[in-house]
Amino acid sequence: MTDTVEPTEPTVRSDREAFAPLDWALFTSVGLIWGSSFLLIDIGLDHFHPGLITWLRVMLGAAALAALPGSRGKVEPADRKMLVILSVVWVTIPFTLFPLAEEHINSAVTGMLNGAVPFFAGLIGALFFHRPPRGPQRLGILVGFVGVVFVSLGSSGGGGNAAIGVAMVLLATFFYGLAGNLATPISQKYGSLVVTSRMLALAAIWTAPFGIWGLTDSEFAWSSAAATAVLGVLGTGLAFGLMGTLIARVGGPRASFITYLIPVVSLVLGAVFRDDEVRPIALAGVALVIAGAVLASRAEQ
Repeated sequence: MTDTVEPTEPTVRSDREAFAPLDWALFTSVGLIWGSSFLLIDIGLDHFHPGLITWLRVMLGAAALAALPGSRGKVEPADRKMLVILSVVWVTIPFTLFPLAEEHINSAVTGMLNGAVPFFAGLIGALFFHRPPRGPQRLGILVGFVGVVFVSLGSSGGGGNAAIGVAMVLLATFFYGLAGNLATPISQKYGSLVVTSRMLALAAIWTAPFGIWGLTDSEFAWSSAAATAVLGVLGTGLAFGLMGTLIARVGGPRASFITYLIPVVSLVLGAVFRDDEVRPIALAGVALVIAGAVLASRAEQ
């Protein structure tokens, strides 16, 4: 008589575990893509109105994701309200604010201020979602946020209207932090492609009025067109798909630590391609940003 082996339930990976190699690959890829998005916005603004950049970015991102078979799954009616909410807080508001902000501050400063997202994600998670950061993640938030402050101080500029640009970026990062907490359950339920493709399609509708208005204040140029196309297809479509996968694997608050890499990328690209000034305090901030990301990736205690 042979022993029978009872089937076992598949192991579900906890989003509090240390980052696996795939998590690091996703983390790095999204950081590089989104870090370059601020330079692409800046190039787009040479000839395009901010509203047109936002609208084209969202539409191209939605089209890129819609072309993938995995984006066509069904969503239950009870969850469609959350998709609408995410389309507003994760896409429409921040994507509209960033080009407007870059009319007042340069791309490097915009990208570096974006590093405040984990601070807002952790704060919102603790206050409203009963998920306070613990152990290394708490220290990672503090270290990374100090790094962002250093980077911002070392790259400040933009004239008398700079405060307006800074306020716009911080408001956008607040909504990113909120979205990171909201997106975790629905991304784990349906998969990142389904959620992000529906979310971007809805956001294309919400951003259309501002985009159509922006057509009247834009002129065609291949440089701006190419930058906006890359921003939409790669910086929005591909990056959102990868980010959704990362959120499903490690949770929204920890996935939001991706923004600690974005300041590094935006700082380098801004200095190389747009002659943005880089000061020693900013370089010290970059080191703290990286340290914060490493601490955040460790298993929670």
